[in-house]
Amino acid sequence: MAPAVAAKQATKLKSKALKSKAKPASKPEVAQPASDDEVEETSEPTEETAVVETGATSSSAVRNKQRVLLLATSGITYRQRHLLQDLATLLPHAKKDIKFNSRRKSSFFQLNAMAEANNCNNILFFEPRKNRDLYMWLARAPNGPSIKFEVFNLHTMDELNMTGNCLRGSRPVLSFDAHFDSTPEYQLMKQVITRIFNVPKNTRRSKPFIDHVFSFTMLDGKIWFRNYQIVENDPTAAKHMSKKHKDQARAPTLVEIGPRFVLAPIRILEGSFCGQALYRNREYQTPAFLQKTRNQSNRDSSNQRRASHDDDDDHMEEDVEEGDDIQDDSEEEE
Repeated sequence: MAPAVAAKQATKLKSKALKSKAKPASKPEVAQPASDDEVEETSEPTEETAVVETGATSSSAVRNKQRVLLLATSGITYRQRHLLQDLATLLPHAKKDIKFNSRRKSSFFQLNAMAEANNCNNILFFEPRKNRDLYMWLARAPNGPSIKFEVFNLHTMDELNMTGNCLRGSRPVLSFDAHFDSTPEYQLMKQVITRIFNVPKNTRRSKPFIDHVFSFTMLDGKIWFRNYQIVENDPTAAKHMSKKHKDQARAPTLVEIGPRFVLAPIRILEGSFCGQALYRNREYQTPAFLQKTRNQSNRDSSNQRRASHDDDDDHMEEDVEEGDDIQDDSEEEE
């Protein structure tokens, strides 16, 4: 029985194989060209490519969003107020706010909340004292660092009356002395000053060109600030000049505009108006100490003059007594 069953299965398999060979082979499918509508649909970007493209454009068009909050405490003098107004005019990305009434150092941390309310990430703060001294704070809100300076020899633009001039809202070039790269604390000062005094490109109320220079020079441990206009000479004026003087005629020149002031660094704090002191100027002397030493020197000089005057009076009295004794002796001899 088993061989008969196996033979039947073999005949069935042979018949199936013959039937499959007899069937005609199916033709391969030929890819037809897509229609115009289908081409337009396939040319549209997918969601992933759109995200990539938008990410690339956003990264390439990153804007420098730096805004500065300008304000001062109450008790500021008119010259200090005019200096603050000059800085507000020269910095179109700055926002001038009302006076900060509190003079306590513990309340200076509230300036970060004011900067956040005004959408500012930098603070330039004037702290006057005794209607005589002026301190300037430069801070990065809200995390710091913050730098405290004392302001010397300030002169506003109205006081100087310089011949230089620049367009309102134009962008400046920042010029730093080589000493700013010598030590870490000076490098940090350079970074903070750059973020505050550098006008970002395409910011509001700014003009798309550069016509003046902010100069920061380090001398005697102090920062000297100057503002110069860039004057470009007329190229047609060098037509009738010799070749030696043409390059000199075409070279731009600098004309001072103002204001002027000198900054003496006092200390650098880790946070914004708070935190650990990262740097302290050991050579800095407070105005109270300088006034005390001046008063002491004046007192010593007056005491010396008084003592010398008393000595002169004593010598004069001795001379008079000696003269009287000589006269008495002469009378007795007669």
